Amino acid sequence: MKKLILVIVVMSSLSMTAQTKSELQKHFEKYYQQMKKQGDVQGVINAMTHLDVLAPTQARKDTLAYIYVSEGRNMEALNTIGIEKSGTDSDLNTEIKAIALNALGERPRALEFYTVLYNKKATPTLAYEVADLKLQTGDIAGAKEKVEYGLANVTDEMRRTYYETQQPYQTSLRAGFLYLKAILIYSEEKDANQEVALATLNRALAIDPNFNLAKISKEALLSRKKGEN
Repeated sequence: MKKLILVIVVMSSLSMTAQTKSELQKHFEKYYQQMKKQGDVQGVINAMTHLDVLAPTQARKDTLAYIYVSEGRNMEALNTIGIEKSGTDSDLNTEIKAIALNALGERPRALEFYTVLYNKKATPTLAYEVADLKLQTGDIAGAKEKVEYGLANVTDEMRRTYYETQQPYQTSLRAGFLYLKAILIYSEEKDANQEVALATLNRALAIDPNFNLAKISKEALLSRKKGEN
């Protein structure tokens, strides 16, 4: 009889726990929707964290990490999904790792993940990121290949955001590729290619006269040229 009572108590307790968990999940799902409606990012993060604890899924972790990386909280994003590369990673998961690692200065690791995305589906946007990282890690030939692909496939509507100024700004992706091309040309042979690099930067600035990186690079080349005379 005592055993029967104990079984009934345990089953009852399990039922109550399941009911409480279900109610909590419903509560945080409503809370999540409300926070999204209000534009409360921290509220969305809190809700998604609770939901992932109550009913963990990789999709929830990816969503939470995406919110973190969108807010510039790159380490928190990586702590949520890890930095390991797996064949089962979603495109979103891979993109988050690429963005976060790049922002944290882990260029070779970021390049690995951007390359995975590019190999799955090549686009001018991904070509730019791969080219930029290859240039920064010393793979001039690899960077040149991606720049040429980008210039052949980019459209005038495509834009890219740059963050080297206090206030991020957008410019034409075509201008961005021309900027990279100028840097590559100059890197191959500084003395012989200085004029060609300047001409290529001028092409970028003809598209967007306010393109800050191109302006800085042009000023640096002109200053070097003046110093040689």
